Amino acid sequence: MAARLLVLSNGHGEDLIALRVLQALQVNQPGLAVAVLPLVGEGNAFAAAEAEGWLQRVGPRQALPSGGFSNQSLRGLLWDLAAGLPLLSWRQWRLVRRWGRQGGAVLAVGDLLPLLLAWASGAPYGFIGTPKSDYTWRSGPGQAWPADAYHRLKGSEWDPWEWALMGRPRCRLVALRDPLTARGLARHGVAALAPGNPMLDGLVGAPLPASLGGYRRLVLLAGSRMPEARANFARLLDALLAWSDGRRDDTPVVLLAPGGTRPAPQDLAPILRWRDFEPADPPAGSGAEAAWRRRGLLLLLGPGRFTPWANWGELGLATAGTATEQLVGLGIAALSLPGPGPQFKLGFAQRQSRLLGGAVAVCHSQEELAERLQQLLGDPEGRLQLGAIGRQRMGQPGGSEALAALVAERLLA
Repeated sequence: MAARLLVLSNGHGEDLIALRVLQALQVNQPGLAVAVLPLVGEGNAFAAAEAEGWLQRVGPRQALPSGGFSNQSLRGLLWDLAAGLPLLSWRQWRLVRRWGRQGGAVLAVGDLLPLLLAWASGAPYGFIGTPKSDYTWRSGPGQAWPADAYHRLKGSEWDPWEWALMGRPRCRLVALRDPLTARGLARHGVAALAPGNPMLDGLVGAPLPASLGGYRRLVLLAGSRMPEARANFARLLDALLAWSDGRRDDTPVVLLAPGGTRPAPQDLAPILRWRDFEPADPPAGSGAEAAWRRRGLLLLLGPGRFTPWANWGELGLATAGTATEQLVGLGIAALSLPGPGPQFKLGFAQRQSRLLGGAVAVCHSQEELAERLQQLLGDPEGRLQLGAIGRQRMGQPGGSEALAALVAERLLA
């Protein structure tokens, strides 16, 4: 067996997917030396595994102003260039090349950047393509011209230079997020697989505590990239207040559970105080780190509580990427509210909605979100229908174990 594996990932969601696969791989190959190079940000998702000693974060890491979304705007690209992106990329490229010369395999998780670096390593490599799906251009809601026509002409959302890298002899594994997208690449000679979605692994819920049984339960997903997450939280909160103030028929609880450590309760406390929220005691059994109340609205904060709280939700309010997809994959519909970015802008939100078949509905104002929130809370059958679409688009859990087996067979053998 090959003794070494280098994993390249380019974003918070990609870090989480890579970690799921590596956790499954470590069960059967505990002696494997695993190095992880997060191409975007600090790779904090790997911190606990690194502390346990079974993987190591390597190479230069830097939190860029765009949060890894410089491809969405010229301003974001200029910010990243000014913050040292060229030097960072050069140092990462040199590390990957050195790894390839020393032997071992490379696993790329994400899109073009990690795939290109894996090819440049000179080593055998595999690719887990996370962001692109042919559902985005083959179905609604809405249309995106001229992008839809461009993808339809190619027959895939992946581009020719990307499938050229996937088709190289040294590329031993190509795994995509759904069978529809894998079939599109197969028509271009890429032996792509869709063994399951790691984003849905480990999302096992806990029983709803009796203390929350009388509440309408909303899951708020503000994202994890600061300071954007804090600004998006404020916008979602104002939309919630527009809906809840003066109501007497519903008692809502809002569950805010970042997947990582940010935004932390102390990041959000000034926003809550300015809107006349007061500290409260967390309900028994909720696991909340902090609680705030304004009239009938109760807001719970619990970093790291995403998995149990997502399963308790009736509806999501979202300005997040991976977490929104996970919530919808659990069968819970959501409303999104695009902002100024750099990540969760209108284009990103519309693409996410199309990817998920409308299970996430894009709202263009806080007033529209408040109206749709009232409508969906009064329509349980409609929520179930949207949730079923979301489950179908996100696929089945079990992808981590299947991908780990493929990595062991094709890259490490």
